[in-house]
Order: sequence, then structure tokens, then C-alpha cells
Amino acid sequence: MLLSIPDLLNPAQIIKIHETLAGATFIDGKLSAGFAASRVKHNEELQPDPERMQRLVRIIMASLGHHETFRFGVLPHRVADPIFARYQPGMAYGEHVDDPIMGSVSPRFRSDVSMTIFLNPPASYDGGELVIRTPFGEQSVKLDAGAAVVYPSASLHRVAPVTRGERLVALTWIQSYVRDPARRELLYELNLAREQLLKTAPGETTTAYVDRSYANLLRMWGEL
Repeated sequence: MLLSIPDLLNPAQIIKIHETLAGATFIDGKLSAGFAASRVKHNEELQPDPERMQRLVRIIMASLGHHETFRFGVLPHRVADPIFARYQPGMAYGEHVDDPIMGSVSPRFRSDVSMTIFLNPPASYDGGELVIRTPFGEQSVKLDAGAAVVYPSASLHRVAPVTRGERLVALTWIQSYVRDPARRELLYELNLAREQLLKTAPGETTTAYVDRSYANLLRMWGEL
């Protein structure tokens, strides 16, 4: 499932992120890539800076923790600290899948879901679309600043070349309580119906059936 989250970060948070990144050093993104990815990766990533990263991580994680679309669409178990990447003219990231196991130190975790958070307005740069291969063909994603997209980490995806301006994004990876993307999608859609029924017909027998089915499917498919 490819799921857009249009309002993950508010304008004040975007401003704070840009203020925190002002004057920061970015280094060659190949330094954090595996052998296969390093052959097609051409971007820059924020140089490790514990104090700056702490401020940035606090903003991102607070938004993820409070956003219902993220919580019910991803069913997060573990979330990696974000990476901040920028693309300037001529930079791109060729087709690849994300590493299956994330984390350089314990606890390491399985990457089920990838997330891109857009930090610059789409009109401020040309190119730079995130292109994801899906069963229905390629989907091109370029969202407003503060919006995010989540998609299965096993999906082949790429970043189209930037030809003007600067593409700035935050990236993170999630181990979900439900590993299978088809099951996550079913649970997400079932929960949308469940939430609506709980609001409009809380006392109906049908509502109780849907509520119980959601809970028991999550119990059946969930992994700790």
C-alpha cells in the first residue's frame, strides 16, 4: 500500500527544521549505503551531529506518535531515527530496494515500511519525484512540504534527477507489527470502516462485529 499523509508536519515544525538545518554540513550519501545502493545513489545526507539530530528527531517522532493515519496505516513496532537527505541539480537515486535489516547497533530491526517526508515546497525544485513501482505500474510522488508518503520497503523505487533547486527530505524505516503489506492494507481499510461505525452507530450489532473482527485479525497477524 502506498499511503500519503498530507499534514504530518505543520508549518511551524517545517520552519523549525529548516532553522535547525541552517549551516549544517551534508556529506556524500554513498557513505551510508550498502554495496548495491552505493552504485546508484547520488545525494547528500546530514553529517552526524548529536545535538542537532536530537532536536530534529524530537520534532519528527512527536508528529508520528500523534498522527492516526501513520499509526493505523503502518502499525509501527520500531521506528528508525530519520536521515535528512538533500538533492541538488544533477543528483538522483537509481532504482533500488531498501536494506531488509536496519540499524548499525542493537537492537537491529526488519524494515517493512519506508517513509519519505518532504521538507521543501514542490515548486521550489524541478525533478526529484519519488517513483515507486507498484502492481499497478509506476507511481510518481512529489508532495507539499510537511507531507509524507509510506510504502513497502521491498518496493523498487528511485528518485528522479533534480534539475533545479533543492530537494530536501527526511527518511525513516519502520518495522510493523504486521509484516505482510496486503494484511496491513486490509487492516487499515477495515479500521476506517470501524472508526466511522464507532462514531455514527456505536450501539449497533454490526459495529460490534467489525470492531471485534479488527481486534482479532490484528491479534492473529501481529508479531512482537
